[in-house]
This record gives sequence, structure tokens and C-alpha cells, in this order.
Amino acid sequence: MSSPSSSLTDHARLAELERRLFTLEAESAIRGLVARYMEICDDLDPHTDFDELGSLFGENAKWLGGGASYEQAFGVHNGRAEIVAFLRGYAEPPHFASNAHFLTSETINVDGETAEGSWMMLQMPSFACGESFVLAAQLKLGFVFEDGAWRIDRFLTTNLLDRQIEGQWRNDSKIPTPNSTPEKGD
Repeated sequence: MSSPSSSLTDHARLAELERRLFTLEAESAIRGLVARYMEICDDLDPHTDFDELGSLFGENAKWLGGGASYEQAFGVHNGRAEIVAFLRGYAEPPHFASNAHFLTSETINVDGETAEGSWMMLQMPSFACGESFVLAAQLKLGFVFEDGAWRIDRFLTTNLLDRQIEGQWRNDSKIPTPNSTPEKGD
């Protein structure tokens, strides 16, 4: 039988392991949540599941653009319904001909049932109007554990750089492969 002090040590050790496991599971869930948000945003169109998109946000979430150009372009949207209505504006009619988000330099800090995360984002959209851009932004997100799931509570995207490019990112050019290289004399 263990003494009261060793039992307390075992209890503290178990509590620490449970806390660490909760943190690791929270980080993984948050990472998946952000990846799903970006995946949906890469394919916004009239067929988008806006109920699923809305479920990624807390009931009282806030979505906002930071930096002069993003503040003007995106503004501030308060609450799940307003955020979904804002994002629906990019889907009906489709705003993007193609879109790809890339995230890097991730940090996630979990504190109980809230968390903070930041990412560097590169976005490469081609718009339905025919223009294409390369954009870089700093993302700073807040999260809350709500109704049994992690949800975005604050989404701040701050423009770092943007540049228009010629033409569309996506085209029908044949991608060279070893089997498709023209033979000499062709």
C-alpha cells in the first residue's frame, strides 16, 4: 500500500498527464478545425455546406480584417450568422475561379477551454473577374470549447503583402512528365 504522500504524487502525476493529453488533443482538434475552414474557403460556391461552415464558429464569434486594405475589404462581422452571411457573399455567385490557402509558422496555446493560435498564410486566388493575386497575411485566431467541440471564437486576418499577377493561376496547359516530352525532330 502506498503512503499518503506517494499517493498524492501519483494523483498529481496522473492529473499532469491528463492535462497534457487534453492539450495535445485540443491542439490537434484546432489544427483540424483551421484546415477544414481553409478547405471550405478554397471551394466556396453555391454548393458549399454553410451549416458546416457555420458550425466551425462559436455562437458569438468575431471575424475581422486587419491592416488598411483588409479592414476596408473585409470589415468586421459579429456572430456566427453574420460571419456565414459574409462568407456566403463569396459563393453566390462564385467569386473565385480557383483558390488555395497555405498555412505555416503555426503556434497554438491552449488554456483550459480557450486557446489562441497564429499562422502565416499565403493565398493564391484567381477571381471570376479574371484577375489573380498572391496574398500573404498573419492570422491570429481565438478558440473556445463550446457544445463539446473546439470552435473559432475570433478570426483576425491582417494583410502583409499582396501582388496582382498576369493571367489565371489555373490553366489547361499540359504539365510536362517524362512520358510526355516531345521526341527530337517533332
